[in-house]
Amino acid sequence: QVKLVESGGASVQAGGSLRLACQASGSPDARNCMAWFRQAPGKERDGVASISAAGTGTYYADSVKGRFTISRDNAKNAVYLQMNSLEPEDTAMYYCAARPSRFCTSSAGLYNYWGQGTQVTVSS
Repeated sequence: QVKLVESGGASVQAGGSLRLACQASGSPDARNCMAWFRQAPGKERDGVASISAAGTGTYYADSVKGRFTISRDNAKNAVYLQMNSLEPEDTAMYYCAARPSRFCTSSAGLYNYWGQGTQVTVSS
């Protein structure tokens, strides 16, 4: 079983930065691909970024390219999301997710494990 715990969410002004962290436990083989998703009220859960097991392959949604950076520290069992130049449209609950497959995807339905989420609110 994999457990994921997110932290780092906060309320910030537009243009500000936040760093989200996801602390993982459980079998490393069950979390080869790690990802961040977000969900705003009344909207679907969308993929923000994902990262491969070795950290060499990353994916970003077009809306965050150039502003967000995903990284992982396998020695610490952690995944991070550095968010810069935040915009009000980034306001959402952010979730960490994991799947055993080494193939990363932006489809939420293909992830096996989820954290409880951390709230990010960006004001203009």
